[in-house]
Amino acid sequence: MIRMDDALYVTSATAVGGRRDGKVASDDGRLVVNLAMPSELGGDGGDGTNPEQLFAAGYAGCFHSAVRVAARKVRAELVSCEISVTVGIGRNNDGEYDLAVRVDARIDGPDQATARSVATIAHRELCPYSRAIRENLQLTLVVNGDPLPIGMESSA
Repeated sequence: MIRMDDALYVTSATAVGGRRDGKVASDDGRLVVNLAMPSELGGDGGDGTNPEQLFAAGYAGCFHSAVRVAARKVRAELVSCEISVTVGIGRNNDGEYDLAVRVDARIDGPDQATARSVATIAHRELCPYSRAIRENLQLTLVVNGDPLPIGMESSA
């Protein structure tokens, strides 16, 4: 764990109006998005994004970078790589909202065993999103269609 004072990069975003009809903007103005509540959660499904989509996008971008680093670490040549992150929100047994995450990694180039190793290294050692959510939610990691047994984090 790092302290904010020791961070190499710091950014912030501010939300006004909340998930139903709000807006989120980054401190540098590069990200400005309208928020809209999905109809599945009782909203009108209007124009705008939601926190789950923003989390999925951030996690996908971060995990992709971690896969590239992991591939270099094990000297695997990547032909292509695509990371899709699916985020679900629902109520847990206590009636409170929780998230579930599925990371689908398509890693072309190395054989399947090496691709699995690359994804495991990315998840366990390199991706700060993976570390942040570890043991806090149900996570499924799938490499080229093959679910990985990643411990308590996954039901796959």
